[in-house]
Amino acid sequence: MMNAARKIRKRIKNEPVLTSILQIAKEEYRQREEMFKLLGWDNLPEELKFAIEDDVKGYMDELHGRYSTNCALVQRRRESVDFWVKSFIDGICTLKTAVEALRIQQL
Repeated sequence: MMNAARKIRKRIKNEPVLTSILQIAKEEYRQREEMFKLLGWDNLPEELKFAIEDDVKGYMDELHGRYSTNCALVQRRRESVDFWVKSFIDGICTLKTAVEALRIQQL
């Protein structure tokens, strides 16, 4: 009696899915960079951009009419972001200080 070896088929990679995810990520990055440019913040260091990324997404959502708020806490956060970014640009504070002040603390 002979035991025949079975061929194992290689799984096909889901490249179309990965490609679509990559395209979505590229588009989101492009939109964020465009928003930074509109705000005049396109020359900020990546570390500072990363710290305020969610805030900029909120600005984009409001600009596109997908979100609107008059919450006092949101307004205070926006004022804080504006203050620290302008302080960094004007040389009043260091990058480390601005990033630490703007980093959202996890609960």
